Amino acid sequence: MKNVKFSLVIAWVLLFFSCSSTQSLQEYYVDNAENPNFLSFDLPASLLNIDQVELTPEQKKAYTSLKKLNVLAFKKTLENAADYVAEKAKVKAILKNDKYQELMKLNTSYGKGSIKFLGDDDAIDEVIIYGDTDDKGFVLVRVLGDNMNPANLMQLIKAMEKSNFDGKQLEGLLGAFK
Repeated sequence: MKNVKFSLVIAWVLLFFSCSSTQSLQEYYVDNAENPNFLSFDLPASLLNIDQVELTPEQKKAYTSLKKLNVLAFKKTLENAADYVAEKAKVKAILKNDKYQELMKLNTSYGKGSIKFLGDDDAIDEVIIYGDTDDKGFVLVRVLGDNMNPANLMQLIKAMEKSNFDGKQLEGLLGAFK
């Protein structure tokens, strides 16, 4: 009987300590999708119009590995400046998790950002693009796919330069951010 009680106590302690209290990026998206400070939408990979460009086999493989893009953007105003600071801190805390590997940091005239990924170096399942600027807000983009290869993705980016994707497809969606 003592062994059963001891085993139950050990199981309960292990369960308690294995539960993570940190919010995942997916949970953050879901929690803020209806928040009026955020603009949230999903884009299919087909919106990129890459299928109309002649692709190498590597580029084609990268393109077919893409599924969709989840976009979550916070538009900063005078009224929500305190919310902006709090939400920006939440996102940065989530992205500091060791499961996100950093590809690069960005520092442009538009703002600061980073590109991170989930998965193995040769089989990425998710790319996270984060950027912020203190006067406009921040944007968080999750590029979802299956076993995306970084080298093939770079080739795909080159192919995108040849596509007729000029960003006008997003104008209506992003009009609120102007």
